[in-house]
Amino acid sequence: MSGILDSVNQRTQLVGQNRLELLTFRLKRRQRYGINVFKVKEVLQCPKLTTMPNLHPLVKGIAHIRGQTISVIDMSLATGGRPIDDLDNCFVIISEFNRSIQGFLVSSVERIINMNWESILPPPKGAGKENYLTAVTEIDNELVEILDVEKILDEISPVSTDITGTVLEELVEETPTVRRVLVADDSSVARKQVQRAIEAIGCECVLVKDGKEAIDKLCEMAKEQSIYEQLALVISDIEMPEMDGYTLTAEIRNNAQLKDLHVILHTSLSGVFNQAMVERVGANAFIPKFNPDELGAAVKAAMPE
Repeated sequence: MSGILDSVNQRTQLVGQNRLELLTFRLKRRQRYGINVFKVKEVLQCPKLTTMPNLHPLVKGIAHIRGQTISVIDMSLATGGRPIDDLDNCFVIISEFNRSIQGFLVSSVERIINMNWESILPPPKGAGKENYLTAVTEIDNELVEILDVEKILDEISPVSTDITGTVLEELVEETPTVRRVLVADDSSVARKQVQRAIEAIGCECVLVKDGKEAIDKLCEMAKEQSIYEQLALVISDIEMPEMDGYTLTAEIRNNAQLKDLHVILHTSLSGVFNQAMVERVGANAFIPKFNPDELGAAVKAAMPE
């Protein structure tokens, strides 16, 4: 298992082809889950965990791994299931995103599967607002759920969405008119974080859940009048069902009515960000999630005069 991710660095060629690789795993229940390999640093047998006073109830303990102290989150408990107690026979997925490193305690880890984002679908409408899914797919005739880890992390350690006072004053002073910004993100938590930061500087948000919905919305708006009279820029996540942010950016650049839109890629994939890929698809900027000051300044800088 220690070598399951040895070739992660060789997988960057998937980026920009609307493809991804999922590491599949299971919790205490029979349900199968998946996480994007680009978010995973390492998979290992559960190490010795240290308990500390006042830990969040979802944090099983603290692990010391390669000189780092990492919080290990019980993913079964975090998603409404029973806690994982058999620590000698379970695994920890070490992940890096949203500018932090954390461990996810899981019952078992299976294999890495190469997929197309078109095969990754939004959660069914009947799943309800309180579910922890960003997407679902089918592998070997079995449903695989992709968890909204940003929602889980936000419940454990909420991220401030407030722009710093002095920064906010500068941005508001320099933004005399309301501008619309299209925000594409499959995480409901991430959409709300971005929306709050953008609206704080006097901008209006148009919210969509994935790249396909974004390009459909943009094309629909462009039929009514020039897109540049309606929209100042696009802020897009990279990991999204049906169409990822790289492909969305390429679609925008290949559309005569949209090609000059300013596109900011805003993603949790801070540890494996590929600058060459961003330039290749034609994005204007990249910002790791989530720093409201950086996001607000980038939006202001992109605003048309």
